[in-house]
Amino acid sequence: MMEDEFSYLFKIILIGDSGVGKTNLFNRLQNKEFQYDTRPTIGVEFINRTVRQDGNLVKCQIWDTAGQEKFRAITNAYYRGAKGVFVCYDVTKQGTYESTLRWMSEIKQFGDHDIVIMLVGNKIDLAEQRIVRTDEVSQFCEQNKVGYIETSALNNINVEMAFNQMVTEIYKIVSAQKPISQTLLGINDVYVLRKETQPEQTKQKKQCC
Repeated sequence: MMEDEFSYLFKIILIGDSGVGKTNLFNRLQNKEFQYDTRPTIGVEFINRTVRQDGNLVKCQIWDTAGQEKFRAITNAYYRGAKGVFVCYDVTKQGTYESTLRWMSEIKQFGDHDIVIMLVGNKIDLAEQRIVRTDEVSQFCEQNKVGYIETSALNNINVEMAFNQMVTEIYKIVSAQKPISQTLLGINDVYVLRKETQPEQTKQKKQCC
């Protein structure tokens, strides 16, 4: 696809404590595979995916961020321009769920006011080891008006659904705010991308007099 065919550009980031499975969720979206020997993310990585919403082509940049404390300063910088955030935790580790409060506090500090937030409870395939209850998280998300979904990167459960729901919610917000024909510049600040094409005659070189 040519870049000028995209109507919208959404930046979506994955955050959460180290080891909750962000990179494996990322790999599912990227390569539709699970890697057992995944190493901690250093800094950030991103992929591009395209979907259609109401007939418009939407380009999504999905960023996998490091959860380790030493990379937190880097992570904070990538909130800028993000239109959606997956806040991930491990359903078998209570501490990672409790950390979502800190991550959501960062979103309020560094993110846009209309950013879409979705809590992602990963590793539901480990049912016997589960500690964090669904009803507890569901009530919390309802009170704080954020989305919620449970996933398994290992068994590929609800990974695509989470992505599709996120894109749909972002689209509802940005399509109501900006006309699709508006041109904006700057990848970190833009969510509408439409290159204006010049008439063919203006592209021709003028003849020397």
